[in-house]
Amino acid sequence: MNTLAHDHVITRCFDLELDAVRALLCDADGNLFPSEEPAFAASAKVTNRLLAELGSARRYHPEELRLATTGKNFRTTAADLAAAVGAPLGADQLERWIAEEKRDVTDHLRRTLTADRDVLEPLSRLSRRFELAVVSSSALTRLRACFDVTGLAELLAAERHFSAEDSLPKPTGKPDPAIYTWALERLHIRPSEALAIEDSATGARSAVAAGIQTIGNVQFVASEERAARIGELEDAGVAAVISSWSGLETLIGSEAPAESMAGKAVE
Repeated sequence: MNTLAHDHVITRCFDLELDAVRALLCDADGNLFPSEEPAFAASAKVTNRLLAELGSARRYHPEELRLATTGKNFRTTAADLAAAVGAPLGADQLERWIAEEKRDVTDHLRRTLTADRDVLEPLSRLSRRFELAVVSSSALTRLRACFDVTGLAELLAAERHFSAEDSLPKPTGKPDPAIYTWALERLHIRPSEALAIEDSATGARSAVAAGIQTIGNVQFVASEERAARIGELEDAGVAAVISSWSGLETLIGSEAPAESMAGKAVE
């Protein structure tokens, strides 16, 4: 199945099974807020300092780095770049650069992100039907700073933040499914009881590999990149692609079906 839909639903690739779904597992960067561009503006400066320390003449423009590494965290990016120039990073050296990038990017995002009603309002309505959780490659300190300035902190409780960088016994980035499996375990739900929302193919592959139905969201993807991103998300196995959080409401509904209330006592 691969049909066009309407009202912010771009494609539907597979039928969704929603009866058992209790939780929406949301990627953060580029999905809940438009953090990709400002994050890479700060991250590129750190990346270029890292490359200089490694003796490489290679330098990245923020946009070039974003396009090359979307969906990856800095731990993976730094290790990959160091290996590419033949200068693998030692454990202490890697951790030092991760801490530096985390600090610089978090500070920059805290200054640049703002609240967005087009996210807050649909997500608030969706929270009436589903438990909300965050499953991200980003560090917890960065996530919490972003949630504070975007007004999402009240909807996304700290105990339901899951970071591939900080939450796992060993940091393991997407597309490995480890962080999604970890989130399922901590939330005490089965894969069939979750629905993942991802903006990148890397993240979508992580959720799909964990056995979770997944929706692609291109709300914050630049218009000139959307067609390619939609194709990548479809190839990663998403059930549908939406162009906004309102599109998710259209697709799955924000209120519990009336029949689910049948037979319940009124307190």
